[in-house]
Amino acid sequence: MRKKGRKEKLNRLANIHVLQLSIILFLLIIIAVVVIVARKVIISDGQAPNFEAEIEQIGNSDDSEKEGDTTNLENQTSTENETNTTDTVTVSNNLTLLDDWQIRLVNRENPLSDDFTVELENLDASRKFDKRAIGPLNQMICDMRDQGIKNIWAQSTYRSIEYQKGLYEKSINKYLKQGKSQEEAQKLTDEYINKPGTSEHHLGLAVDFNNVDEGFENTKAYEWLLENASDYGFVLRYPKEKEDITGIEYEPWHWRYVGPEHAKKMKEQNLCLEEYVLGSSLV
Repeated sequence: MRKKGRKEKLNRLANIHVLQLSIILFLLIIIAVVVIVARKVIISDGQAPNFEAEIEQIGNSDDSEKEGDTTNLENQTSTENETNTTDTVTVSNNLTLLDDWQIRLVNRENPLSDDFTVELENLDASRKFDKRAIGPLNQMICDMRDQGIKNIWAQSTYRSIEYQKGLYEKSINKYLKQGKSQEEAQKLTDEYINKPGTSEHHLGLAVDFNNVDEGFENTKAYEWLLENASDYGFVLRYPKEKEDITGIEYEPWHWRYVGPEHAKKMKEQNLCLEEYVLGSSLV
């Protein structure tokens, strides 16, 4: 019995040792696995570069740069197109202005064609004006008189080319009689009278008030016109400070119908007709 009990005891001890060894072995395996996993984690954090991933990233980066370049080019092209569009609009506007009857530019550089015609209407027994603008002219003169400015009248309005020719030659002869040379007489005449075919009066849109002299600038009528004429569509055609641009000496008596919209813009921006129609850079 004693031998049998001792044998059983030894078997139990052996089983316990085996179990302990198994546990220890299991723990060692777990520790080994943890170490291997930890090492892989450390390597993946950057100590060991992944060349395949880096190459792929560089490729993607190149694609992104190409896409970016394309976008930039598209933006640049769009900007250039916007600029070109703006230029086109500006040119188109100028061309539109040149075709607008209200602000048709007539001067030495822009003479009227031989076949130019205009439909006129009588302002009084001897004076005529463009039928489309005679209403505003009549209304302006009536309003001036209603507001106490009685001494106002239209001295000269529409002129035919033949009539302008007579005025031009008469002026030259006047200076010749004063002892001026032909060249001097023509130069002096050109300061105030346009050559036939280059006068605004041919359009039937220009009006000379009262006695057609510089004394008109000292009248209440002139002050009123400076303040209110744009509301009726009229502008001072040859201002004193614009003589180099218009090529005509200051004429306080000469007013031109351009329509209320254009007249107000010209007044606000202090532009003569040449500047308004052609643009200051083209004058």
